[in-house]
Amino acid sequence: MIKLPVKKILLGLLLVMSFSVLEGSDIPTKKKQPNIVFFFVGDMGWQDTSVPFYKEVTALNQRYQTPNMERLAREGMKFTQAYASAVCTPSRVSLMTGVNAARHKVTNWTLIKDESPDSDHKVIKSPDWNLNGLSPVPNIPHTFFHSENLPLLLSQNDYRTIHVGKAHFGALGTPGEDPLNLGFNLNIGGNAAGGPGSYLGIHNFSGAWKGSGNPLLDLPGLEAYHGEAIYLTEALTREGLKAISKAVEDDKPFYLYLSHYANHPPREKDERFYQNYINQGLNELDATYASMIEGMDKSLGDIMNHLDKLGVDDNTIVVFMSDNGPHPQVPQNLPLRGHKLGPYEGGIRVPLLVKWPGVTLPGKVSEDCIIIEDIFPTFLEMAGLNSLINKSIDGQSFVPLLKGEPSKSADRTLLWHFPNTYFSPPYSVVRKGDWKLIYYHVDQKFELFNLEDDISESTELSSSNRDKTKEMAVLMTELLKETKAQMPTLIATGQLVPYPDQVYSLR
Repeated sequence: MIKLPVKKILLGLLLVMSFSVLEGSDIPTKKKQPNIVFFFVGDMGWQDTSVPFYKEVTALNQRYQTPNMERLAREGMKFTQAYASAVCTPSRVSLMTGVNAARHKVTNWTLIKDESPDSDHKVIKSPDWNLNGLSPVPNIPHTFFHSENLPLLLSQNDYRTIHVGKAHFGALGTPGEDPLNLGFNLNIGGNAAGGPGSYLGIHNFSGAWKGSGNPLLDLPGLEAYHGEAIYLTEALTREGLKAISKAVEDDKPFYLYLSHYANHPPREKDERFYQNYINQGLNELDATYASMIEGMDKSLGDIMNHLDKLGVDDNTIVVFMSDNGPHPQVPQNLPLRGHKLGPYEGGIRVPLLVKWPGVTLPGKVSEDCIIIEDIFPTFLEMAGLNSLINKSIDGQSFVPLLKGEPSKSADRTLLWHFPNTYFSPPYSVVRKGDWKLIYYHVDQKFELFNLEDDISESTELSSSNRDKTKEMAVLMTELLKETKAQMPTLIATGQLVPYPDQVYSLR
């Protein structure tokens, strides 16, 4: 009988046990990072969908056909009090950085370097705002420098970051113009433009066919579709599907930022859906807008179906949101008051849907207030990058709400700041709880509303409830000072518009 050394016997037993454990199914494995699809649309109002975000179905809910948004609402979570800025570029800079517009000072839309879209005003002058937008490079005049943007942080942590559609982060000729400079690994269709020259492939998505089109609005990376009878929303969707397939093939977690230009002007019909709305009796403009919405919704369905086909839907988070309320030329989002650019709910309250398989309860509805800068920390936490959440200055992760944890945001204060002389009178807005105060910079006028009792903002309460107005004015002032918000200048005196608490103390 051959005698083996005790040490060798023990080593052999350990090896056998090790192989047994490896072959078993109980070994802990590192959980794969979830894919994230941010389906971000332009100029879509709270009611521009068949999904009811109000407590009852509205006329617009009955007008529009968005079955894929309905599906996402059934399978995920609906937020009825989600907010963005009242105009596009401020929203986009906030979601990329976790910073409120008052602080980053990109308070209006951008396009041409060093040129402001603001118009002259006889009473006030806009401040020297960051009209060149977001920049990953320091010392670019009139930009908000932020080197650790959301896609960069994700790409540094194994994500493939994909930009498809509208960028509108920075002005022409600045680093922020190109999404590739902001942490995206791939860019299709994104530059400094806020809207396309055309939605039609037969026109190369350019306005040049009109003879007066702006070549600055021509979109990159879509040359393969030039001359084709294809709508821009569909072309972008196809590119998004290709990018998803490649990431899955390469076994890479992906962040797809699919930012549709729809439903931003110009108004061009999506022929796939237009006639159905004409048959319903809508006029040409309303039918065109409805067709753009339904085309956008089809894109959402195509993306979700593709995730299912590839077998990755159970590990992919899908988030749907709009960058601001609807344009004034389209139907008002009743019962909300106002449109894009304005301080009322119609300009800032937007649809938000979130599906996180295995986390969100299907069909759940939240009335918690969410604002656009919350996207930054929320996506980082979704990706398991909790240590990076503190890079968000103003945004708060709403992952706890998605997990069904009790709300801690009942007394959260939200701030909007638009000191620009463009289309809407400049203003600041603060909301806390059910109360909302608007402060107009031109005449230093206040408007106070209780949104729980008056979602339409039809009953102005500043005179009848002076204590609450004063309280909210003081709160607004604190926030404006803390964010170092820029105030316009009164032309007659050369002085800055006073803070709201200063005005109120004199009344």
